[in-house]
Amino acid sequence: MRRRTLLLVIFGMVFAAAVPAAAQDPFAAIRENIRKRLVEEPIPSLAVAVARDGKILWEEGFGWADRENRVPATEHTMYSLASISKPITATGLMVLAERKQIDLDKPVNDYLGAVKLRARVGDAAEATVRRVAGHTSGLGLHYQFFYEDEPRRPPSMDETILRYGQLFTAPGERYQYSNLGYGVLDYLLDRVSGRSYADFMRAEVFLPLGLTRMSVGIGPGLEKFAAARYNREGLRLPFYDFDHRGASAVYASAHDLVRFGMFHLKSRLPDQRAILSDAAIDEMQKPGMGNYGVGWSVVEPQGFRVVTHSGGMPGVATTLVLVPSEKIALAILTNTSGVALDGLVQEILRVLMPNLPPPPARTPQSEPVFTPGAELTGEWRGTLETYQGSRPLVLRIEESGAVRVRLANQLWTLLNQVSFRDGWLSGRFAGDVGAEDASRRPHTILLTLKLRGESLNGAASSVSLPGPRGGNAQTHWVELKRRAVESP
Repeated sequence: MRRRTLLLVIFGMVFAAAVPAAAQDPFAAIRENIRKRLVEEPIPSLAVAVARDGKILWEEGFGWADRENRVPATEHTMYSLASISKPITATGLMVLAERKQIDLDKPVNDYLGAVKLRARVGDAAEATVRRVAGHTSGLGLHYQFFYEDEPRRPPSMDETILRYGQLFTAPGERYQYSNLGYGVLDYLLDRVSGRSYADFMRAEVFLPLGLTRMSVGIGPGLEKFAAARYNREGLRLPFYDFDHRGASAVYASAHDLVRFGMFHLKSRLPDQRAILSDAAIDEMQKPGMGNYGVGWSVVEPQGFRVVTHSGGMPGVATTLVLVPSEKIALAILTNTSGVALDGLVQEILRVLMPNLPPPPARTPQSEPVFTPGAELTGEWRGTLETYQGSRPLVLRIEESGAVRVRLANQLWTLLNQVSFRDGWLSGRFAGDVGAEDASRRPHTILLTLKLRGESLNGAASSVSLPGPRGGNAQTHWVELKRRAVESP
């Protein structure tokens, strides 16, 4: 009997050695590609987790979570998620919606304090919770980073709303991705639940779903599990926080993030409570304007439906991809900026879906030459308004397509990257809006203005120039009226 057992063991070993590695481990080639990539690119570490039909098929970490202290990355290393925080925050939002503590179709202002969102265009009452969650409320481009070795600290949410909580387009008029909206939502969770956003999410989302390595920020006792963030030059970034934590502040391991994805595939694990009904999950994944639902982007790039979100900010590049029809969830996390992850996603999906069609070709499209019509040519005068006051702004739009800009007493300059589509004039120019928040770093000014009869109005976003640390973007109101042209 022992001899027979020994022969079976030997036969099994010989058979295993004869089977190609790819047949034993379908992810072997991808694993080697990742190792090669970490050598060739400035990526300190990468963690991946892949699940199908309610089972985790592969999870692994590569490289250094903390290069200076020689801490290797694993599938349980906690990474900063950036904007993948949004579907996580939206899950908490839906918990309150199912308890009837909030109504997604009521004005978000109903749940705020003394300081409310205010409409520059349209009616603030139409900025519902759902529209804020779907980036169609009218809020503008916004991100602010507060580094621990710098004196600035995040203001209260009331102060942020007072400065930047303006609706630059009418609610429901336009899709505009806005971190500020999710900062407003984390404030809503705080106010309605009576607990801090971090405590509410831990008690009502993370622990019920068995996500012990998921936290808003780096929770107490989890410090040793968190990956450091590095810029593209390989320099370690100091810890930083935000005034829009619900948009950007969640940390998670690849293991926990793929488990979160499995819950949203309705592949609930035995240790996960049903904190949301299937109907609530479906509601979150129903695409609206911009193919965005409640916290999720929903697309069909290759003939099948994908529910996804990515994240990118200083020291972070992440992605979470769900394929509901195949019950597939995959998470990829890195601790540096600007890492292209689409190719790796495609490699993994091809292992799981051998007949996957190729992704649509990305044909470079040249920007059409800006040729203004009579409705635009001429001089437009008005103001750019910040929380610290108004400054005069002049646009001169010439028949040739040249657009000259002057802000306050600054030099005349050209508006670059000019386009006019569907009534929206956009372009970028060098200048200083003059507000303290923006002026801490050199910035350009991005205009996104709607032609409304004899008015051009909308957003002027001060966007920090690239640097070793992530900058900021704040959005300010612009209102211009057409005037008779004067000599320069």
